[in-house]
Amino acid sequence: MKEFSYVITDKEGIHARPAGLLVKEAAKFASDIKVAKGDKRGDLKRIFSVMGLGAKCGDTLTVTISGADEDAAAAAVEAFLKANM
Repeated sequence: MKEFSYVITDKEGIHARPAGLLVKEAAKFASDIKVAKGDKRGDLKRIFSVMGLGAKCGDTLTVTISGADEDAAAAAVEAFLKANM
C-alpha cells in the first residue's frame, strides 16, 4: 500500500475539468485508488467522489493506493496533482 498527501495549490481548487482529468489518470491503473479530505472519502476513479470532496485551495488530500501497480499509480497520480492542482 502506498499513501501520500498533497496540498491543493490551484486557487480554484478541484473543479469539474481538472477533476475529470484526474479521474482519467487514475483509471489507467488496476490498483484501488482512494482519496480523502478530512472525514470525506471517495474513489479517485469516480468523478462524483472527487467532486464531492469539495477540495479548495489549501486543503490537504490524502491518496491511498493498493494493488499490483501501486508504485506506478502513486507516481503518476502524484505527478498529475503537482502539475495540475
